[in-house]
Amino acid sequence: MRELIIGGARSGKSLLAERRAGDSGLRVVYVATAQPLDAEMSRRIAQHQERRRADWGLVEEPLELAAALRRHAAPDVCLLVDCLTLWLSNLLFAGDTASGAAAGETASCQRLAGAIQALSDLLPQLPGQVILVSNEVGSGIVPMAALARLFADEQGRLNQRMAAVCDKVTLVVAGLPLSLK
Repeated sequence: MRELIIGGARSGKSLLAERRAGDSGLRVVYVATAQPLDAEMSRRIAQHQERRRADWGLVEEPLELAAALRRHAAPDVCLLVDCLTLWLSNLLFAGDTASGAAAGETASCQRLAGAIQALSDLLPQLPGQVILVSNEVGSGIVPMAALARLFADEQGRLNQRMAAVCDKVTLVVAGLPLSLK
């Protein structure tokens, strides 16, 4: 079973994902994509760590998500990926795509395209359960800055690709889950 849980910032999507993983009856491996690059992100990571159950496994993987999922997937495992949004950001900033977009250049990120394709191809083949958490960023206005537009466009495309290969898609708004698929 593959599930994509999407929602806005502080919508309750991670809490729902953690609850579903805990209720799965499987051994849970939390796959974290965040990097503690500043004090605020360090605090956010600490909040997630404090909330997590002590018996869950942890894999920290900011870039090579498909490879990490392949290594840790098993019939008796629930992989909880939190979150695709930070993974996307990590990939955009890993090369010169972000700086090029900010400078007004046409952005093309082959690494990002390859990573999304690899994840999309891999998900249906994995044993066990996979829960993906991602932000829904396309409900507002089109951002003014080129880099923000690139991010919003790529996040929307990523969410569509993951929704297409997941068995279940849930939108979370104000802590309330709405089943989309």
